[in-house]
Amino acid sequence: MLNPHESKVKVLYVDDESNNLLSFHAGFRRDYDIYTATSVAEGLHILNENEIHIIIADQRMPIATGVEFFNIVTRSHPDPIRILLTGYSDIEAVVDAINKGEIYRYIKKPWDGVELRTTIANAYEVYSMRKQLKNKVNELQRANDELNRFVYSTSHDLRSPLANILGIINLAKLQKLEDDSANYFQMIESCVNKMDIFIHKIIEYYKGIRLDDVNELLDFHTLFADSIEMCNMQNPQIVFEVAVDQPVPFYCDGFRLALILNNLVSNAVKYQREDEKNPKVSLSVQVTEEKAIIHIQDNGVGIIEDHLNKIFQIFFRSTDFKNGLGIGLYIVKEALTRIGGDISVKSTFGEGTEFTLVVPNQQGV
Repeated sequence: MLNPHESKVKVLYVDDESNNLLSFHAGFRRDYDIYTATSVAEGLHILNENEIHIIIADQRMPIATGVEFFNIVTRSHPDPIRILLTGYSDIEAVVDAINKGEIYRYIKKPWDGVELRTTIANAYEVYSMRKQLKNKVNELQRANDELNRFVYSTSHDLRSPLANILGIINLAKLQKLEDDSANYFQMIESCVNKMDIFIHKIIEYYKGIRLDDVNELLDFHTLFADSIEMCNMQNPQIVFEVAVDQPVPFYCDGFRLALILNNLVSNAVKYQREDEKNPKVSLSVQVTEEKAIIHIQDNGVGIIEDHLNKIFQIFFRSTDFKNGLGIGLYIVKEALTRIGGDISVKSTFGEGTEFTLVVPNQQGV
């Protein structure tokens, strides 16, 4: 299957006989984007300049055979699928090339148009599947790298508050407990709370990547109310403004959408300016049969412009204010990707931040 951005399959045909190239171009130009070359050097130049899906080469060429050409190509351009045109007298070389993986299939000369079209179609399917597999491998490698970073950073962040607690306890043992007991317990409580939050984020991250998708009917009045109730205790002075326009049913993964909203609302509450006399957080949504557009806006500390393209990276901290963990927005991005959504952010440092989410309506899915 072609990528929507690709109009046709791109085929390179290499043959030292110009008549064969003209015949191929005339017969297949309506079906494919045709590139032709009369030499190995010209063929390599085309490969260096274009994304070619299928390479067809004649076996009998004066400077280098088709098999020799493919042997060169596999080193510098391994992705295109290779088809050889040959006669019976070259069959031993062809079999050897097939066994070495240098060619996908061979076509007897003179070629049959129907057979060649079928072979090109099958070859492109192989090309597409290999490309998809390669992309999946790259995604898995990226996920594995992030998991390694996650494990290392998590172990460090979990040990830090524990070390602080042990230090405070040892300090308390050296002094009379009644002297500064309140301060000691307050410090211990702060460390324990920080560790509890971090463990909670780890659980969120784990559930976000492991749990199966479950589409269910959702009500944004309830989603917003639950997020506000959970986050309001962080700062009871904040005023929440809510606007819900949901004229049609909305279906989505309830757990992941709630996870996204909870993290964003929690950040909006957490990163308020201490000198703001009228702290507020605005939540709004417009629901259609295709999607929900959600806005979450605050008048908090804002984000430095240079950091806007980094805030969704794991363990990136835009500010030391409130000593954030650097994982909440990463969880948001991962959960949104899982449900097919997207997110954008606008922020003015010192004035506030607005996140805009676009979440597909999964009704009927």
